Amino acid sequence: MCSTLYDALYARQSIEKKDSISVESQLEYCRYETHGADCMEYTDKGFSGKDTNRPGFEKMMQDIRMGKIKRVIVYKLDRISRSILDFANMMEIFQKYHVEFVSSTEKFDTSTPIGRAMLNICIVFAQLERETIQKRVTDAYYARCKRGFYMGGRIPYGYRLTNTVIDHIRTSMYEEVPEESEQIKLIYSMYADPEHSLGDIVRYLKEHGIQNLRGANWNTARLSEMLRNPVYVEADIDVYHFFRNQGAKIYNPVSDFTGCNACYLYKGTASATRKQCDLSGKEIVLAPHKGFIPSRVWLSCRIRCLNNRQSAKTCKPKNSWLSGKVKCGNCGYALTIRKAKTKWERYFVCSQAGTHGNCKGAGCTIYADVLEKYMLGAVRERLSEFSALKDGPLLCVTDTEQEQRNLHKKIRLTQIEEEIEELLSKVSGAGDVLMKYIDEKLSELDTERKILQKEVTAAAVSNTEGSQITSHVKTWENLPFEDRQAVVDILIKVIRIANGNIEITWNI
Repeated sequence: MCSTLYDALYARQSIEKKDSISVESQLEYCRYETHGADCMEYTDKGFSGKDTNRPGFEKMMQDIRMGKIKRVIVYKLDRISRSILDFANMMEIFQKYHVEFVSSTEKFDTSTPIGRAMLNICIVFAQLERETIQKRVTDAYYARCKRGFYMGGRIPYGYRLTNTVIDHIRTSMYEEVPEESEQIKLIYSMYADPEHSLGDIVRYLKEHGIQNLRGANWNTARLSEMLRNPVYVEADIDVYHFFRNQGAKIYNPVSDFTGCNACYLYKGTASATRKQCDLSGKEIVLAPHKGFIPSRVWLSCRIRCLNNRQSAKTCKPKNSWLSGKVKCGNCGYALTIRKAKTKWERYFVCSQAGTHGNCKGAGCTIYADVLEKYMLGAVRERLSEFSALKDGPLLCVTDTEQEQRNLHKKIRLTQIEEEIEELLSKVSGAGDVLMKYIDEKLSELDTERKILQKEVTAAAVSNTEGSQITSHVKTWENLPFEDRQAVVDILIKVIRIANGNIEITWNI
């Protein structure tokens, strides 16, 4: 224990602003309380009061434990702490070493019960103020995100920054770098082919001397990040449906998804999910820049990343061309292939079922051979419905005009579905007059939806890709494993199985 005890003057300033009091000014107020006695000064510049991880504060607490300090003087309570828990721990140490606490502007006397009570009340409001400021900053950040403002961070490969104006506010946006974007296009075109894995692409780039123009090395993790990033996609209605079906929150209306803009993907304010591939709770905003990867190619690659198709190649006999598409209808997690111990037989089980899982399973035994046969029949039946639609009269229009018409039809279909959902949400508690209006409107929308659905699906099957799919299905028994997976990727979004029921969600 030191024979001479000193007053400790503590001052903190997080950022320098015109309306904030400087560290020097705080110390001047504190020195007045010492009446000219010797003192020790501790300061922290550029540190927040949200926690105690501050070098000046830690040095002061160390000196208190060494018995050098008799009193701690601050300009104001929130200069030393804005956290109730941190303040309570600090005051416990003060009491242990018989250290008084003084706020020069608030005149607290910690030697009395009422003084300590008032001190605790003030620290509650100090924490409230900190959390309010934090919430205000977060809200401002997300408000700018929703409007497509550039929010900083690493510039994606293939782009550079250029100045722009959004809503009369100066900001930045991405601009394509042709030399880099050509490499991105090559990577996407290769990965869209099921024959190429990420490792194959890395080897191809190295063997052909295709160097990363920013000096980094090509690797599978880097490529996977690029293939998942929506800043490259020409965001159209199919991209909108992909993110909506994955549970992402989309800020722009469906009518804005015309393929003229790329997308920003934000983590969102929801808590993070356990699965990295899960997009639920993430936020999608249309970016001001134009993408350069067609939506069909981007979605093909994104779905491969989502389903982790590469693992199927390593052990084909144990897998199924349905792997990655089959989900448990009870918990939503993937059903994976297992092989029976007594005989060669494959069956699907829930990945979350078992000793350490939280799911009891799909409720029935799902044999892979039986499910594959059933799904092949369902695919053929689905394609036969669409092929009948192709025999109708065709208008003499160009491919571009036809694409635009199909785009508008898809947008209108989505708008109809959203209108129907909104009307159904108003059924509960509706009176007779409102119910009559809802019934009439639902009938009208449903009729329009059926007509548009037939036209859109007929166009999908009549294009080149649709013809190839039909040809593949006809020769299914002779089709390679990877080609079967590619067909399933195009036709089927997800297959949910629970308690003997099979629910198929189609992409077309």
